[in-house]
Amino acid sequence: MSRSPHSPSTDPASEVTVRTGRRRGARRRSVVSYFFRLLALSLIALPIVALIFAFVQPIEWERARIGFERHWRSNAAKLGVTLPGTPDLADLDGRLASHGLKAGDAIFMRIFKREFELELWMKRDGRFHRFASYPICKWSGELGPKIKQGDRQAPEGFYTVDAKALNPKSAWHRSFNLGFPNTFDKTLGRTGSFLMVHGGCGSIGCYAMTNPVIDEIWRLVTAALDSGQQRFQVQVFPFRMTERNLALYGGTGNSAFWTSLKPGYDLFEASQLPPKVSVCNKRYAFAAGAEGSDGSAPIEAACPVGSLATP
Repeated sequence: MSRSPHSPSTDPASEVTVRTGRRRGARRRSVVSYFFRLLALSLIALPIVALIFAFVQPIEWERARIGFERHWRSNAAKLGVTLPGTPDLADLDGRLASHGLKAGDAIFMRIFKREFELELWMKRDGRFHRFASYPICKWSGELGPKIKQGDRQAPEGFYTVDAKALNPKSAWHRSFNLGFPNTFDKTLGRTGSFLMVHGGCGSIGCYAMTNPVIDEIWRLVTAALDSGQQRFQVQVFPFRMTERNLALYGGTGNSAFWTSLKPGYDLFEASQLPPKVSVCNKRYAFAAGAEGSDGSAPIEAACPVGSLATP
C-alpha cells in the first residue's frame, strides 16, 4: 500500500538536516545575543572606567581629552564642518548692533588653551564687553608656556599686538604675530619666532582659527587699529584661571608660572579693563587698568608703584 503524500517523512537524512539547521540557528542566536550583551556591558563599563581614570590620573586624562579634541577638530575642518560654538559669521553687522558696538571700537582678547576658545572683547562706555567667543581649531604642544625654538609649544602669557604684527598675505590666509618672545620671555631666555593667530587648522606653536573665523577677527582687528587703537592686549592662559583649575594642575612643573598669571586675569575679571602689565625682576607685574584704558600700553621692564608683582 502506498504512503499518503501528507504523512510525516521518516527519511533519516531529512531529520538530521532539520536538527542540524536548528542547532546552527540556535548557535547564531546565541552569538548575536552574546554580542549585544557584550556591547551593552561595554557601554556601561567604558564611562565608568573613564571616570575612574579621570579621578586617579586627572592630568593624563586631560592630556588624552585635549588630544582627542584636537584630532576631531582637525578632521571636522578638513570636511568643511563649522565647529560648534562658531557665531553667525554672516551677520557680523547685526551682531555688533545687538551689542551696541561697531567695527572700529577698541578690542581686547583672551585665549584659553584647554577650552579651545578665543574671546574677543570690545570697548563700550569706557569698559570692555565680550562680543564673541570663537572656537580654536588647533593649537600645538601641551598646556604650558613656550620655552625654546622648536618645542612646538603655543605661548602663554601677556602680549600686545600692533599694526606691524599683521600679515594679510600669510601662508595661513591671514595672521597676526603675538610678539613672542615679549619682555618677560626674553628675561628668561625663551626663544622662538612667528607665533601667530591665523587661519586654517594647522599649528606648530600657533593658534589656528579656520579661514572664515580669522576673516571676522581680522575685520575687527584692522578696524580698531585703523581707528586709533595703538595696539591691543592678548592674554593667553592654559585654562580659565579658577581656583579649581589651579588646584587640579597644582602638582605640575608649570603651576608656579600659572599662578603668576592669575593676578592679571583677576584684575580684568573685576573691572573689564585691561591691566597695565610690566616685568619686574623677571616676573610679571600688574596694576589696575586706568578708567577708560584700551590696553594700548606696551609691556616693558618696570616695577610700577602699586603693582601686583607675582610671587
